[in-house]
Amino acid sequence: MVGPDRSRSFARALTVLAPSTTRELRHCALATLVSEREQIEPFDAVFREVFGGPGDRGAQRGQPGDPAGAFPDTVAGRVPGLRKATADAQGRRPDAQPREAHVPLAASPLDRLADRDFADLSAEELALLADVMRTLVLRTPTRSSRRRRTAHHGARIDVRRTLSASRRTGGHPLRLRRFVSRARPRDLVVLCDISGSMEPYARAMLQLLYCAARATRAEVFTFATRLTRLTPVLRRAAPDDALARAGRAAPDWSGGTRIAACLAEFNERFGRRGMARGAVVAIVSDGWDTGTPADLATHMARLSRVAYRVVWVNPRTASPRYRPLVAGMAAALPYCDAVVSAHNLAALDDFTAALAAPRRRR
Repeated sequence: MVGPDRSRSFARALTVLAPSTTRELRHCALATLVSEREQIEPFDAVFREVFGGPGDRGAQRGQPGDPAGAFPDTVAGRVPGLRKATADAQGRRPDAQPREAHVPLAASPLDRLADRDFADLSAEELALLADVMRTLVLRTPTRSSRRRRTAHHGARIDVRRTLSASRRTGGHPLRLRRFVSRARPRDLVVLCDISGSMEPYARAMLQLLYCAARATRAEVFTFATRLTRLTPVLRRAAPDDALARAGRAAPDWSGGTRIAACLAEFNERFGRRGMARGAVVAIVSDGWDTGTPADLATHMARLSRVAYRVVWVNPRTASPRYRPLVAGMAAALPYCDAVVSAHNLAALDDFTAALAAPRRRR
């Protein structure tokens, strides 16, 4: 399959090289559309079907009446606009209108997978999305830090720099030095449900966090029946075995769900230390909980008082018939600033936008 990027490279090569024979056209297409040796044979079969063989005498020498080296009708007539583009590049006008051919176009694998639910993807199909996920940037709102930078129109006076500069003027501070606080992105903390009902989506979300969140140094936790911190594992793992190491580090993979208990452990062990204070916290779960809704509401309220934003990622909300009838989801909703689905590649835009929102909406 040829994607839009290779098609664009082929079109650019045609305008630059201006091939005048079928053989030259094949070499141009071969250099831009084929990336592996195994693709040459099917490429030649399609090329012969559309343009004819590269050894065609008429294609190499031109048709009678055409200038030497001119683009033959057997090639230019089958690609709309190709004869005109080549003729313009060679400084002459085409002598005939191009004929259009119905060439079947196939979408690239990524185009076909963009709207498919993560739960329906195999491990091989999910691996194809890794390159796209690496291009996603998980941005969070900025916050003022204790670091400073000099600014001519800063609101605060830098006393130390002002007094230091006054030594050059006999101790008279003729010019006030000012500063502003540096801004840095808020921390990102992700709690990912790896219970049985969330296992297909957990694979995709952990892959996304590994590919896109390493630059942001996000903190990643998984939970089912217990809470597991995966940040050290994902940072040291290679791309090929990141999910395998994550599975070995979390022994409760595909187990039951104790959201309230795991959230209480997170608040007690990590939230009090400041990991969630002023951070954007994303919880990836469908809301199924074996605990009581009152306990989940208590711990969600505690988390919401510390975090800057709480984003709940529930793939089930993608269905238009979804209603928050699950007791755990209904108890958590009042303390969420945003609820998104992130159930496929196209829906990840809503997820990244929810993380980067500049203010609370609760």
